[in-house]
Amino acid sequence: MEKRRIQEVVEFEVKEPARLDKFLTKAYPEFSRSYFQKLIEEGYVLIDDELVLKPSKKLKEGQRVVLLIPEPEKLEVLPENIPLDIIYEDESLLVIVKPCGMVVHPSPGHTSGTLVNALLYHIKDLSSVGGVERPGIVHRLDKDTMGLMVVAKRDDVHKSLSEQFKERRVLKLYRAIVQGVVSWNYKLVETNLGRHPIDRKRFTVVEEGGKYAKSEFFVKERFPRHNATLLEVKIHTGRTHQIRVHASSLGHPILGDKTYGFKSQSFPKKLVEMLKNCHMLLSYKLGFVHPRKGKWLEFEVQNVEPFTSVLNYLRESP
Repeated sequence: MEKRRIQEVVEFEVKEPARLDKFLTKAYPEFSRSYFQKLIEEGYVLIDDELVLKPSKKLKEGQRVVLLIPEPEKLEVLPENIPLDIIYEDESLLVIVKPCGMVVHPSPGHTSGTLVNALLYHIKDLSSVGGVERPGIVHRLDKDTMGLMVVAKRDDVHKSLSEQFKERRVLKLYRAIVQGVVSWNYKLVETNLGRHPIDRKRFTVVEEGGKYAKSEFFVKERFPRHNATLLEVKIHTGRTHQIRVHASSLGHPILGDKTYGFKSQSFPKKLVEMLKNCHMLLSYKLGFVHPRKGKWLEFEVQNVEPFTSVLNYLRESP
């Protein structure tokens, strides 16, 4: 089998004995165990500089594992009859409400059940700018974030919307429920964000390198009895995990976001169950200029689950 081009090299030190495929799944959870098993069998993993082809290989403490991540294979993306919450649609674009738990586009770890699979079933024409795996996808939301997204049907519309996002001419407002009672009323956060040096699925504030990120946080409501706060967040850039990292850097991680510091043991079991493994982060307002009509369009959603139920619980529970 012809080897694919390597796009990233990641090294790990083994802290305790483990099976190789399980170790990689835990150390780099961005991909599935079956994906790592395939990489191992295809010769993309080394232990102490020696090639290993068995996923079941036993690791010893102190060994060094090198993961060679190849460029992705072309995925066959199939239409799937998954319900879509479409709140606006014309011949050029549509605006949808993405639910928590839905991945936006296919990847080696998620080849079905994505927003793209649903779009291909329900929408006859989508723009081709994003390629076969990302038709119509202008921007994205994290899997466990919910809310508004715009999808392009035409290539020229896609390019125009992408330019608006790039030039920061799009209105993007979020609601976030964070841990802790915030002491300030407003906070501007401007940092550079880069990948965490150890945990590659995470991003972090970096002093050098990385990409500039700017977020504004406004306190909307405090819940002292529940040690939580409702924030409105305006982002001026669209970096991966931007709001999640910035909220955590302020000492107030988003409810449900264990990756960036949410402590479930600090909250009642009932509330934790209501989170349904979602991040309490809602893209609730989205505004942009319609590429063909030249008119400003603005959309807003309020009642999106489980965000609404959690917010009501914080407001009403003693």
